[in-house]
Amino acid sequence: MFNVTKKSIQWGEDTLTLETGKVARQADGSVIATLGETSVMANVTFAKEPKPGQDFFPLTVHYQEKYYAAGKVPGGFFKREARPSEKETLTARLIDRPIRPLFVPGFKNEVLVMCTVLSHDLVNDPDIVAMIAASAALTISGAPFRGPIGGARVGYVDGEYVLNPAVDDMDELRTKPEQRLDLVVAGTKDAVMMVESEAYELSEAEMLGAVNFAHEQIQPVIDLIISLAEESAKEPFDFSPPDYSDLYEAVKAAGEDKMRDAYAISDKQERVAAVAAVKEAIIEGLTEEQQEDANLGSALKKLESGVLRGDVVKNGRRIDGRALDEVRPIVCETGMLPRTHGSALFTRGETQGLVVTTLGTGDDEQIIDALHANFRSNFLLHYNFPPYSVGEAGRVGPPGRREIGHGKLAWRALQAVLPAATDFPYTVRVVSEITESNGSSSMASVCGGSLSMMDAGVPLKSPVAGVAMGLVLEDDGSYGILTDILGDEDHLGDMDFKVAGTADGITSLQMDIKVAGITPEIMEKALAQAKEGRMHILGEMSKSLTEAAEFSVHAPRIETMQVPTDKIREVIGSGGKVIREIVEVSGAKVDINDDGIIKIASPNGEAIQKAYDMIHSIVAEPEEGKIYKGKVVKIVDFGAFVNFFGKRDGLVHVSQIENRRLNHPSDVLKEGQEVWVKLLGFDDRGKVRLSMKVVDQETGEEAKKEEAE
Repeated sequence: MFNVTKKSIQWGEDTLTLETGKVARQADGSVIATLGETSVMANVTFAKEPKPGQDFFPLTVHYQEKYYAAGKVPGGFFKREARPSEKETLTARLIDRPIRPLFVPGFKNEVLVMCTVLSHDLVNDPDIVAMIAASAALTISGAPFRGPIGGARVGYVDGEYVLNPAVDDMDELRTKPEQRLDLVVAGTKDAVMMVESEAYELSEAEMLGAVNFAHEQIQPVIDLIISLAEESAKEPFDFSPPDYSDLYEAVKAAGEDKMRDAYAISDKQERVAAVAAVKEAIIEGLTEEQQEDANLGSALKKLESGVLRGDVVKNGRRIDGRALDEVRPIVCETGMLPRTHGSALFTRGETQGLVVTTLGTGDDEQIIDALHANFRSNFLLHYNFPPYSVGEAGRVGPPGRREIGHGKLAWRALQAVLPAATDFPYTVRVVSEITESNGSSSMASVCGGSLSMMDAGVPLKSPVAGVAMGLVLEDDGSYGILTDILGDEDHLGDMDFKVAGTADGITSLQMDIKVAGITPEIMEKALAQAKEGRMHILGEMSKSLTEAAEFSVHAPRIETMQVPTDKIREVIGSGGKVIREIVEVSGAKVDINDDGIIKIASPNGEAIQKAYDMIHSIVAEPEEGKIYKGKVVKIVDFGAFVNFFGKRDGLVHVSQIENRRLNHPSDVLKEGQEVWVKLLGFDDRGKVRLSMKVVDQETGEEAKKEEAE
């Protein structure tokens, strides 16, 4: 009934297995990849005909984490997996980016790739397994896919690269100084196609070494996929790229010079309008048959690409007239918004981000229900890209995949320089509103986010800047590396290479390559040129922060205190009664964790001090010989009980009330009266002994010896 093909290798510390032929047999390609005990099923289907008039490649990648894979029940009211989580969205993009350029040019049939996590051993991250499964499923599907690709994760500990580190090792890297890198690389046999990383001020050489290490380690995986395909691949789909060379020559003859003139306009809006006008003029000059050709859009794009790329490589000239390594003019402003905790406006050419920082308490931390565990995050970065930022009118809705991906890239770049939670016990939320865009708004978010947090008084270890690099690689091997690319250079170029970091090293690297054949030499040069650009941007940013920013009066103040773990119950009280009383009386927010760390937050310093004193009175122990102010709570024949330390009461014997004989304590005391007492000590049964007569009841100071006798 089943025609199963199964291949395995030892990869790192675990066995990697690929299996096909048993499950989802109606899909064009179906593979279950297993690493250790983490299994992901990838299913590929593709339409056998393109939709009429479609001029783009409709590839869709979905990655789904099923909670049963880790023996968990989903949270929420419906107890069912709902919309994709941030991790699922980012992983889908991680798979999409390296496979998209490897489909044969001109293939415009709809392709669906679905990756489903079936089992998770809590050690091997399913994202790498999903990438390998998707690559294998595409390779055996018969689709015109020029793969396979392999993928790997790399860590960096004590100067050594680590292949596929455990999930726990990569969680919360900020709290693990020995872990300096979380890098994902995807590539073919001959070239790296995609890089995504979170780093802790690594040098350019260390990052390049990690990329090369990963590319070496994926070679056995690629060989394994090829071995599987040799036995189970379907017949290749009968597809030949359309030949539109005659149409292209007609388009080129009709408008090459006009297109070159249009691309010589430096202003984006004027250039876009001029290019659109040239396209209309070209189309009007074609025959009716040529106008109806489905490849007309491809021919026009090829003309645009040829004009832009030729000027870059042959003449070293860019659209806006800059040198290849020149960064556009930068203007930085901070403290723009009066009521926010921190704000910055970062403008680089025609790209602009308004970035705002808000400081919150422990209650504002994000609780993330992940497949491997639930955890809390005290640093949030949200990126918004409205249509008006590119001069368009469009639908506005919830954040899409691109916005989530760009936000996460900026998050990775900035979180490496955040202070430890013990030093700065705030939840930090950064929101980047892209108000203009013409090239790398994610890197503008990094720069603006750094400035905004410093304006809010967040003690960053170092400022962070980011720059987007581009590449134009010609067939003869000649190339040009571009610093601070424009949108058109990104769209028509061969590489999008984003590097963010401090003056001391890289904190995030993201690379997408549209062609095979990027050599280590090109990557090394691109990293070196990116460093020059980053240092220039850091210098421009420093001009807007000449002195340390003051903490906003609208931001909450947070004080931390440590209490013994055996006192936590006393601070909370039965049913939370005590801690609720502290919050109500003081007016401060109080948060306590299982380690006994208490955070007290309020914009009002007096409220914080009041809550601190109330908690201190609960957890601290009274000191022998110290004077306290107390309240008489009960009077008896032999003395008075005084509440002097939190809920602690002690006895003032009738002989210790005054330096004279009293008939009854009520002669001088009444319930509710405030008195000064000195703690004399504890009797054999642990009862507290207090004295009033040794303390001056007016000043609260210890009475002179002769007065006390």
